[in-house]
Amino acid sequence: MAFLYLKALEIQGFKSFPDKTVLTFGEDITAIVGPNGSGKSNISDAIRWVMGEQSTRALRGGKMEDVIFGGTAKRKQTGYAEVSLVLDNTSHIFDMEESEVMVTRRYYRSGESEYYINRRSVRLKDVNELFMDTGLGREGYSIIGQGKIDEILSVKSADRREVFEEAAGISRYRHRKEEAERRLERTDENLVRINDKISELELQVEPLREQSEKAKKYLVLRDELRGLEISVWLDTLERIRASNIKLEADYQETARQREEARTAQEKAYAAAETYSAQMREKDVEADRLRFEMQGREAQANELESAIAVLKSSIQHNLESAARLKADLEQQEGREGSLSAQIEQRRERLEEIEGQLARTQSDLKVKGQEAEETARSAGTLARELEELRNRADLGTAGAAEAKALLSALAAAAQEVLDRDETVRREANELEERLEEGQKEVRSAKRRYDDAVEERDGVQNVINGYQLRMEARRKKAEGAKDAHMKLQMEESALTSRIKLLTEMEQMHEGYSKAVKLVMGEAQRGALKNIHGPVADLLKVPDRYTVAIETALGGAMQNLVVDREEDGKAVINYLKRRDGGRATILPISSIRPGELREGASLSKEPGFVGVGDQLVRFDPKYQNVFSNLLGRVAVMEDLDAAIAAARKYGYKFRIVTLDGQVLNPGGSMTGGSASRSAGILSRANELERLNQQLADIRARVADGAKALAEAEREQTAAAYELDAAQSQLRQWEDAILKAEGELSHARSVVSELERQRESQESELEGLKNRSVQIETDTAAARVRIQELEGETAALKSEAEGKAKGQTDLQERTARIAQEVAQLTAAQAALEAEREATRSGLEELERLKASMAGDRDQGRALMADYEEKNQGFAQEIAQKEETLTSLRLENQSRTDAIDRMNQEKLELEGERIKATRESQSKNEELLRLEGEVSRLEQKKVSASMEEKQLLDKLWENYELSHEAARQQRVEIESVPRASRRIGELKRAISGLGNVNVGAIEEFQRVNERYTYLTDQRDDVDRAKRELEEIIANITGEMKTIFEREFKTINEAFGQTFLELFGGGKATLELEDPEDILNCGIEIKVQPPGKALKIITLLSGGEKAFVAIALYFAILKVRPTPFVVMDEIEAALDDNNVVRFARYMRSMAERTQFIVITHRRGTMEEADVLYGVTMQEQGVSRMLTINLNDVEKELNIR
Repeated sequence: MAFLYLKALEIQGFKSFPDKTVLTFGEDITAIVGPNGSGKSNISDAIRWVMGEQSTRALRGGKMEDVIFGGTAKRKQTGYAEVSLVLDNTSHIFDMEESEVMVTRRYYRSGESEYYINRRSVRLKDVNELFMDTGLGREGYSIIGQGKIDEILSVKSADRREVFEEAAGISRYRHRKEEAERRLERTDENLVRINDKISELELQVEPLREQSEKAKKYLVLRDELRGLEISVWLDTLERIRASNIKLEADYQETARQREEARTAQEKAYAAAETYSAQMREKDVEADRLRFEMQGREAQANELESAIAVLKSSIQHNLESAARLKADLEQQEGREGSLSAQIEQRRERLEEIEGQLARTQSDLKVKGQEAEETARSAGTLARELEELRNRADLGTAGAAEAKALLSALAAAAQEVLDRDETVRREANELEERLEEGQKEVRSAKRRYDDAVEERDGVQNVINGYQLRMEARRKKAEGAKDAHMKLQMEESALTSRIKLLTEMEQMHEGYSKAVKLVMGEAQRGALKNIHGPVADLLKVPDRYTVAIETALGGAMQNLVVDREEDGKAVINYLKRRDGGRATILPISSIRPGELREGASLSKEPGFVGVGDQLVRFDPKYQNVFSNLLGRVAVMEDLDAAIAAARKYGYKFRIVTLDGQVLNPGGSMTGGSASRSAGILSRANELERLNQQLADIRARVADGAKALAEAEREQTAAAYELDAAQSQLRQWEDAILKAEGELSHARSVVSELERQRESQESELEGLKNRSVQIETDTAAARVRIQELEGETAALKSEAEGKAKGQTDLQERTARIAQEVAQLTAAQAALEAEREATRSGLEELERLKASMAGDRDQGRALMADYEEKNQGFAQEIAQKEETLTSLRLENQSRTDAIDRMNQEKLELEGERIKATRESQSKNEELLRLEGEVSRLEQKKVSASMEEKQLLDKLWENYELSHEAARQQRVEIESVPRASRRIGELKRAISGLGNVNVGAIEEFQRVNERYTYLTDQRDDVDRAKRELEEIIANITGEMKTIFEREFKTINEAFGQTFLELFGGGKATLELEDPEDILNCGIEIKVQPPGKALKIITLLSGGEKAFVAIALYFAILKVRPTPFVVMDEIEAALDDNNVVRFARYMRSMAERTQFIVITHRRGTMEEADVLYGVTMQEQGVSRMLTINLNDVEKELNIR
């Protein structure tokens, strides 16, 4: 088993995995299956991405933002994608102390990317180096998909190298070699710069020595000139100061008169300004009033908005009151029904009372008759009467019980009727309650949707803000880069302009050359070709040598004929312009180095001087004469060896400017390259090329800046739009909250009514039970009474045989009394039942009246609120009217101020005219003052010029100059001597007084740079040695590992194909690190072929065999295979799966597949589903656990 394996993969917001998804892996084979389009390949993309993949094409996308979950119809897009890879590191394959390594990559929609190793922020480079030579990483072979198969099957065999280099383990070496080569390139650039500086310094030494000698002579002449000039200037200064006294007095008097005129003019001007100020104050006051009007207008607008809101609230309350009124009307309908029943009960009660009164009256009459009969019968009838009375009492009791039973039956019917009514009303209320609850759910859904939309928009805003910040930084970077390029362009332009002007003015040439070229440009001198330096081009490498070889000859003038040269000489004599050497083309003779043929074989020989430069063929004799006998050698040692060999017969110059003269003398040291005329021309050409390049880069920078600013503007627009959308959703949330609160209050009221109805139904139920109990008791009582009465009647009939008439009469009376008594008892029972029912109905009516009173109270509350709103509207309308009136009063005030401004304008014009009159007088006096002042200024300027001359030329004040004054015979004689000294100094030409100190400084700089060059040379040699060692090591490792992989490939091919053979061949064995690799196979029973000639399935199987061979030689900790067996038939899929099983002991396999043969070999199955469109979810099955469970059963 591999010492390092993949433990887990965490995905969140990546492609089709918006939710955090964690896949844990064992050390065996894991298969990931699922239907097409379910997102299973996104798992391999996630692993490839977290290991540093930068190619969006390899990730099956158009841009990197495509890896972030883009949202669905039901889900919002996420703001970032994050993938973490957890690796077991208990064997410390990675050079880290932790036993577990987590690599994380996060990417935001703004374009920002973050990498972490064990939650510590790192660079992409650190991630690449972590996986280098492990087979993992974006360049490795740990993730094998169709892309890797295509690399193996590529027609270009060179494209296959990357896989083999990673398998051979030389990727790290190639990285180190490329890094060393980059360092070597930088070292070469540093060396070139150092050599350029050394060459510049070498050209400065000799001119500095000559300048120092000239400076000594100059200092003697300068000191004499200094003393004479100071003395002459001081004498002139004293004369000027004496003439300034009278001029000052005249000036002071005129200035006094001018001040008087100015005072009068300023007074008139001040009056005009006062009027102007008052007008401005009116303007300020009018502006203040306008500002207040604007503020009141804004208040008026706010009041109008508030009035509209209050009116809307009144309308809402009216609608709520209307709903309550409708509910009350329904209750009043129910109450009307109860009132009718109560009225019926009351009428029936009155009827019963009447009947009962009549019955009692009849009973009283019959009682009297019975008493009369009893008295007549006497004692004989007392026993019979007692028996009959007892029988009558039984009959009356039974009748009373029957009347009660009838009343109970009526009460039971009333209970049933009321129960039916309440239940019907309860059903209606339930429907209304269900509608109210639906409205609550709907309002809650609208509220939740608004909150979700608001949160989604907020998430988008967060992403936009990150994008805005990134684009702002990008725009700032582009602006800085563009400004830097513009500064470089400006610097180059200035340098080119300076060099061009120097070329045009022949800067660096002698006075004679400048004069002659000036005349030639004006056409006064004919047939002048120019100085030698202008007529040739010298490669940079030879510039120092050619400048040294030519020396002063660079300033020689080339003309057509001797007559042209004569004209030049005569011109210089007339102008006292110095001397010049003339080279007539017609008479100049070429020079030839006879030793050139044999000299070319000498070590270090570069060439003959005239062969190293470019020029027009017509100047062949000129440059042959000047350079034809000059040999150029690499260095001084080669030059000395050649000079000795050839007896010091000709001049030799080295590339760094050292000279061996004929006869054996030597000239050397350093010279200033910046002072070289040829170097200047080459520099000008080089700078023009750089300028063209920098201008192209400036144009590109301007485009990049414009694009960055456009992106920043677009991001700002997106952010503003999203924030506007956020405000809309927040308003929607407030509206939904109000609707939800109202719906809940309605449902609460309906639930309270439902509780009241349930309570009434429970009371009716209890009443019904009581009636049933009372009915059963009444029936038992009737049976008992009827039995007793029958027994008594039978006994009385036996004793009354003798008194039949009396008995019949007595019985008849008794019967009538009994009937009346029974009727009375029934009426009393019915009266009690009716009263009980009436009380029940009145209690129910009172309960309903309480509900109605509550509704009416709520309606009264709405009406009271509306009255308050109406009063508030009236107050605000009154305030609004007041604001309008105040604005009108301010408008009137502004009109009055405008009239006052017109009056002030008249006064201002009057004062202005007076000021102008006074100003004319002032101008006249100003003119006089100015004239006197000019005379003073002229005298002062002359004095200042003398003082400036003292300071500028000698840095002396007046007092200090008087200390250095010398005696002079006369000013005219001293002036003549000053002219002689100036001409002498002018004849010296340019003088560098600091040449001695400059020489010391340059020499020290030269020594330092020489030492630095030696250090850089040594570093360069070390880098070249390192590169050579790395290259040798790479060759050795690649040759060894390639051979091993080739052998393993042959064996793997034999095992997978069941025969045949396969080999790997280098296209160029002499260049094993760069050549292509050819794959040749011979399937069983077929001829030897290159891989491109095989069928599709065969090619795929060959590529699989090669990857298995690589894994045998250099097993990677884990391998992700993404449907690489898709092109195989079922038999080969089985072979592939079994072979993978055989290698699972050394390598962890994660296979994305839809082939059954592969699934059967897996230990764990992950199923990828897409139950929700666009969102992938994982299901896990551990097949080993399933098999164990099945075996147990």
